[in-house]
Amino acid sequence: MSTPDVPLIEAPKKNPLFLILGGLVALALIAGLVYAVFLRGDKNEKVTIGVVDSSEAYWQTYVDEAKKEGIDVELVNFTEYTQPNPALTNKDIDLNVFQHIVYLADYNVANDQDLTPIGSTAIYPLALYSKKYDDVADIEDGETVAVPNDPSNQARGLLVLQSAGLITLKSGGSIFSDLSDVDEANSKVKVKALSAELTVTSLEDLAAAIVNNDFVADAGLKPEDAIAQDDPSDPNAVPYVNVFVARAGDADAATYKKLVKIFQDSDAVQKELIEASAGTGVSVKTPVKDLASSLEKVEADTEAQKK
Repeated sequence: MSTPDVPLIEAPKKNPLFLILGGLVALALIAGLVYAVFLRGDKNEKVTIGVVDSSEAYWQTYVDEAKKEGIDVELVNFTEYTQPNPALTNKDIDLNVFQHIVYLADYNVANDQDLTPIGSTAIYPLALYSKKYDDVADIEDGETVAVPNDPSNQARGLLVLQSAGLITLKSGGSIFSDLSDVDEANSKVKVKALSAELTVTSLEDLAAAIVNNDFVADAGLKPEDAIAQDDPSDPNAVPYVNVFVARAGDADAATYKKLVKIFQDSDAVQKELIEASAGTGVSVKTPVKDLASSLEKVEADTEAQKK
C-alpha cells in the first residue's frame, strides 16, 4: 500500500540581512568589552616629570600621593642639569622640577624659550655664619664680612647681607650684584670676597661669612647655627626658589596645578624633602604670579647683562 505524498515542511531560510546585523552587534559588544577592560580600567591621568634626584625618598612618596589623586606620575631622571629644560621644550616630558628662577631665566634667554614656573617647592638658603656673634644685630659697625667670590653666590650673598641690614646695595641689588655695588657710605660692615672654601675657614678672623651649603657640615657647622639667611618672604629671595616648570601653553592645565598642590600639601612629602637637604631647605608656597614676575625681571636683567 503506497503512502500518500505528504508535503515536507521546508526549514525557514536565513535572511542575510539578519546575519550581517547580528555580526555587527557581536563586534560592537566585543569592542565595548575591550574598551572597558583596557581603557576604562585605568582612569588615571599620566604625567611625566623630569628630575635630577629621583632616588630621594620624597619623590616616591610624591608618586604614591599623586596616584591616590588619580594621577600616574612617571619620573624621568636626568644626570645633568643641562638636560631637563631641553627635554621639556621638545615635549619629551610634561613638567620638570629641579631648578630655581635664576637658572630658568638663563635657559629661556639663551635659547629664546618661554618655559614658565607653575608652583614653588623649596628654597635652599645661602646662610651667614659667625664664630664671634650669636645674633646678626650684634655685629659692630666697621667689622668685615666675607662672601664667596664666584659671581652667582657673591650676588646672592650680598642680597642676604642686605636683607640682614648689614649693607646697602646700589639700585636695590640684583642677581648680578658684586662688591662694586655695595654702597659703603650707607653700609654697616665692610665686605670682602673669598673663594667659597675659604669663607668658612676664615671665620675665626671675620665677624661673619656667607658659607655655601656644601661646606657647612664639613666645617662642623649646623644649619641652625646660621645667624642670617635668605628670607623666603623677601622679594630678593624669590629668584632662588625652586619651582615646577611647564611649557607656557600648559601653564594653566588643571592636572598640573593639582600636582603642585599635592607636592605642597603632603606632610609626608614635605618632611622627606627637608630631611633630604639635611635640614637646610625651607618649604615655600610662593604665589605663581610672584614667580612669574620674578622670572620676567630676572630675564630682563640677564638679557641686559649679556649685551
